Amino acid sequence: MSWIPFKIGQPKKQIVPKTVERDFEREYGKLQQLEEQTRRLQKDMKKSTDADLAMSKSAVKISLDLLSNPLCEQDQDFLNMVTALDTAMKRMDAFNQEKVNQIQKTVIEPLKKFGSVFPSLNMAVKRREQALQDYRRLQAKVEKYEEKEKTGPVLAKLHQAREELRPVRDDFEAKNKQLLDEMPRFYHSRLDYFQPSFEALIRAQVGYYSEMQKIFGDLTQQLDQPGHSDEQRERENEARLSELRALSIVADD
Repeated sequence: MSWIPFKIGQPKKQIVPKTVERDFEREYGKLQQLEEQTRRLQKDMKKSTDADLAMSKSAVKISLDLLSNPLCEQDQDFLNMVTALDTAMKRMDAFNQEKVNQIQKTVIEPLKKFGSVFPSLNMAVKRREQALQDYRRLQAKVEKYEEKEKTGPVLAKLHQAREELRPVRDDFEAKNKQLLDEMPRFYHSRLDYFQPSFEALIRAQVGYYSEMQKIFGDLTQQLDQPGHSDEQRERENEARLSELRALSIVADD
């Protein structure tokens, strides 16, 4: 949401105090920043949930690929291990889907709804600027007749110009006052609006990772071989790889 004041001739009279203009620009600038932050957060949350789903779906696909590996038909222990992995991955995927659905409902959708109000705010600011343009134009017109010799026709035109100016000035002042009153209220409302969403996000993440701890704890108990450390498994794998490299069909020419 961007705001560029209309470029028009200025009347000699300062119709809007500089302090008022500074207050307006400050409050509106804060809302512009809030809009950008809201849009970016919504985009990042969507990317995060998409990545989460892709991760768990890929994990399930890997476990299914392992189940179709010929080794599972030949080695019951390997089949049991992969079956345990497949069960864990499917449980993880189910909880992940539940977490993503909860985040979509309690975080992403509220962000989207909050962001949808900014176009209306932008339009209200444009109407205020249009009213200010009209106000300046008619004020300059009044000043022009005030500087002329006070003949009958000039006085008549001056009276008419002042009559035209009055409702336009009142319209601008009403719009300006409304925005100056409501923009800070809107900005501060973000705290009450977003706090439940962020609390829901934290609860969703805590619930998910608590379940993951249980799932992978159970899987670890099923897969761990007593007395086998990671270093020992690595040495065994290196030894087997050396045996494979010794075969003539993979030997270097």
